[in-house]
Amino acid sequence: MQQHWYTGPLASFDTETTGVDVENDRIVSAALVVQLAPGAPVRTTTWLADPGVPIPDGARAVHGITDEQVRLHGRPARTVVAEVTRALAAQARAGRPVVVMNAPYDLTLLDRELRRHHGLTLIGGLEAAGLLVLDPRVLDKHVDRYRKGRRTLTDLCAHYGVELTGAHEAAADAAAALALTRRIGARYPAALGELTAAELHLRQAVWHAAQARGLQSWFDRSGVAERVDLSWPLRPARCGCGRRLEPEHGCEAAA
Repeated sequence: MQQHWYTGPLASFDTETTGVDVENDRIVSAALVVQLAPGAPVRTTTWLADPGVPIPDGARAVHGITDEQVRLHGRPARTVVAEVTRALAAQARAGRPVVVMNAPYDLTLLDRELRRHHGLTLIGGLEAAGLLVLDPRVLDKHVDRYRKGRRTLTDLCAHYGVELTGAHEAAADAAAALALTRRIGARYPAALGELTAAELHLRQAVWHAAQARGLQSWFDRSGVAERVDLSWPLRPARCGCGRRLEPEHGCEAAA
């Protein structure tokens, strides 16, 4: 019997941070959850980092992690970022897809932390192992494009009947996102199930770009100045002039 990606081994990654600015905010906690099959036990690895900057009140109100906690129990951000990257690289080498809800947020923030602390990009930190990403937000928008309402992790879990206990705690969010992604795949086998994880990774980049262009059109019609990034699962780094930073040559304007 053919095994579909949503019935096989999956991992799931999530972070809690100092804010929502991927260029400047920092990782406070992270979790990686691994499950070999639906209903099987999960193996969870968690990290608590001292971000080296105060945790703003708004972020603390979301995840509940305080400056005192990270000073007493957190480890240096440099150490945590390196360990998280090695853990993701291990999933990539194993060919195990990694669920990341709203991947351009968590993966871009991790990339910027790697640049900040180690002078590495996430792609470089993965040591040429190709990370296969499954983003339930992109998948849901693709299979149910016109459904009204928000599509946060909490909203999607409620829509698909997935239990989410302890929202905005990295391990709980990662476990829920993993279960949610299995549920989406099982509900839409014709649209998603016949693709391999590698094929799905490539198609999500296309789907996300189309979804982002649609949102940008809505912003433009509404007079909203916000710009939507089309990149998935990782937003390119940019220099002060706004151009992309190339990994080996710096600003693309000088390449």
